[in-house]
Amino acid sequence: MSLSAHEIRELFLSFFERKGHTRVKSAPLVPENDPTLLFVNAGMVPFKNVFLGVEKRPYTRAVSCQKCLRVSGKHNDLEQVGYTSRHHTFFEMLGNFSFGDYFKESAIEYAWEFVTGTLKLPEEKLYVSVYRDDEEAYRIWSEKVGVPSERIWKLGDEDNFWQMGETGPCGPSSEIYVDRGEEYEGDERYLEIWNLVFMQYNRDEKGNLTPLPKPNIDTGMGLERVASVLQNTKTNYEIDIIYPLIEFGEGVSGHRYGESPDTDVALRVIADHLRALIFAISDGVLPSNEGRGYVIRRILRRALRFGYKLGVEEPFLNRGIDLVVDIMKDPYPELDMSREFVKGVVRGEEERFIRTLKAGMQAVEELIERAKEEGRDTLKGEEVFKAYDTYGFPLDLIDEIARERGLKIDIAGFQEEMEKQRERARKHFKVETKKVKPVYQHLKDIGKTSEFVGYEHYEYETELMGVVKGEELVSELSEGEEAELILRETPFYPERGGQVGDTGVIESDRALFKVEDTQSPVDGVIVHRGKLLKGTLRVGDRVVARVDRERREDIMRNHTATHLLHAALKNLLGEHVRQAGSLVADRYLRFDFTHFEALTREELKSIEELVNEKIRENMPVQVNEMDYQSALRSGAVAIFEEKYGDTVRVISAGEFSRELCGGTHVSRTGDIGYFKILSESSVGAGVRRLIAQTGRWAVETAFREHTLLEDVAQSLNAKEEEVLSRLESLKSELKEKEREISRLRQELLKFQIETSVKREEVGEFTLFWGKFKGVGAEELRNLADMLRHKTGKDVVFLLSEKDGKLSTVVAVSKETTDRVKANQLIKELGRALKGGGGGREDLAQGGGSNPGGFEEAVKILRNRLKDISSGGQ
Repeated sequence: MSLSAHEIRELFLSFFERKGHTRVKSAPLVPENDPTLLFVNAGMVPFKNVFLGVEKRPYTRAVSCQKCLRVSGKHNDLEQVGYTSRHHTFFEMLGNFSFGDYFKESAIEYAWEFVTGTLKLPEEKLYVSVYRDDEEAYRIWSEKVGVPSERIWKLGDEDNFWQMGETGPCGPSSEIYVDRGEEYEGDERYLEIWNLVFMQYNRDEKGNLTPLPKPNIDTGMGLERVASVLQNTKTNYEIDIIYPLIEFGEGVSGHRYGESPDTDVALRVIADHLRALIFAISDGVLPSNEGRGYVIRRILRRALRFGYKLGVEEPFLNRGIDLVVDIMKDPYPELDMSREFVKGVVRGEEERFIRTLKAGMQAVEELIERAKEEGRDTLKGEEVFKAYDTYGFPLDLIDEIARERGLKIDIAGFQEEMEKQRERARKHFKVETKKVKPVYQHLKDIGKTSEFVGYEHYEYETELMGVVKGEELVSELSEGEEAELILRETPFYPERGGQVGDTGVIESDRALFKVEDTQSPVDGVIVHRGKLLKGTLRVGDRVVARVDRERREDIMRNHTATHLLHAALKNLLGEHVRQAGSLVADRYLRFDFTHFEALTREELKSIEELVNEKIRENMPVQVNEMDYQSALRSGAVAIFEEKYGDTVRVISAGEFSRELCGGTHVSRTGDIGYFKILSESSVGAGVRRLIAQTGRWAVETAFREHTLLEDVAQSLNAKEEEVLSRLESLKSELKEKEREISRLRQELLKFQIETSVKREEVGEFTLFWGKFKGVGAEELRNLADMLRHKTGKDVVFLLSEKDGKLSTVVAVSKETTDRVKANQLIKELGRALKGGGGGREDLAQGGGSNPGGFEEAVKILRNRLKDISSGGQ
């Protein structure tokens, strides 16, 4: 049965919807609140906390097609991609999930029905595997489904016990295989297409298995792999959603798929990595030197290197982005939104790396020359690794260049350095999962959630429903104690979406509690963190919650200004601008956005003017609630990294700005008062940062800056408008003084040479030597540099004492470095001075602790030069 990949995806999702599963859209590739993973690497990752029992969803059955990236940690396929027929960095994982609902029997029966009934795969071609100790699964396959025992394999931990990472949910699994026929060998013949995981345990840091609160089902079927079976292609790379990218690689390189194994590997790498790049960058992961960004940079550079091996020496990956988007935009519309931005990021990275690649070629040549000079026939492991890590050079390319020059490379030493780097990476990324305190989930489970009423109210009378001290719920709080309060209704906005939490007070007729922060650790549960300043509070008390109104209004000004700023950036810089992070506080706002270069002064001025123009227009700021898809159709901007529900709030400032946002805002743009940009900077490749202020804080900053300008003008005895020209005049005067000082220094150097340096002919060389007081190391080097250019056969030896420190320098004419080397002489002479030194063959510096040995050092130098002149070494 030949189906397109898009058809297979939809068949799978629709099948499980009919079985009572809720269709869940793919999560972004960056895991939410899970620092143990760099990327989502399996379909179950977005449901991890549900499996652990610390999060609940409004459904117990789910089905999804999840974007996955396997390039780090336990599941790292990067180095295999291209060399095998099935491995990918990016792939789509079809999965159905049960959270304490059905278990093994239903999961197995659903799987069998789908592959035989919907996909029409012949039963006689299907095999299954089960965990060696899982008799229950074996019986279901054998007795319920009717698979003959000879087509059921019992396998061990490596094949049939699944875990997402070093820790977390895990359990025995059962896999479905397709027999592709005798023309295939080994794993290629019996191809695994679906893995059913019976999630029963949680593995802790010590490896201990603890039963989960309820057994769960997690399945994974690679879309690319099952498409290959149904489309009868030899590898995943010939399926309908990937082969056009192979053809793209053929077009840019002039090579043909199938002409040689090396060409096939290169074209597969290019096709796979193009997909990975656009999906990762669209989800906000930008190339950088650390973390997720480093992985994406490696993927991009690996693709470029394989293009380089095919003879493509100019940027080309960015030209394939439109093709990926056009193929994948229907199931993943965010790709179309990010199209131009991704092109810009990839193009910039390509241009930088091609320059680096050329520099790397020179570096490898220098390594080879050094090895030959030292009489080695092998490049050291650490040398090879440095070229690999610093310049992105593949090992096989270094090996190829070295062999052409008659050298080998130390593979074992290279692998040792690689392992050291992996260990550093593991230490860097192995961090604790952010755990939600059980008390918060308990509060939600027993219905102690809060209704937020802060859009309409700064003050609200309500009931104290709970008090959390540390990890426990208590019924009473005494004066001086710190705690978290839970109210039935609250006007306090909890920190989320970049907006900081509110502060204020909660008081009853006998108590006063100071709220220092407001958070929402679990959806629906809002906690007010602070300290009881006086009295006693008890659960059930009637209290008045009062937000710090002045601070909240400052925050609201900054939040609405952030929306105006976002719209202004898109308007003036282009539609590629996308929010990449923000912080909305009371005294300032911080806004990160995607852009490829620093903003000019003129651009910053235009942005600030446009935002202030919209503030002066005093446009109404309207709030509308609607379903997510309707909001997008209305033109509202969604921050893709944000998590939105089915119903969303759309904040509109006239026709200028429309965004999805849950934060608090002013009622008219004029309430912002005044907007002022404080700084613009880079926070990574393709991401810029603006820091700005509004309202009273912006006015205060403007007043402070003007006061500073007045003070500077007064100090310079100039008018304010003359400050810049006066400073330029002072700079010119200073430069003139510096030139005069430099001229006098040169005169002084000449005088010192005439009075303190002796010249004599030693053999065929002209020897200059001298001893100084109070001359620094840099001046001593300049003196030596002047002297070694006299005759072409000059040798210079100078010493100086300054501030109790001894400095020496040896310099020789470049024409004589084949016979006299300064870096060797400085060590020989240093022994007489109880010191040493080092440097280049023509100029070396050192020191010592015995200035009285200078005459002895000069004597050693004379004898050395005589020996060299008479033919000695």
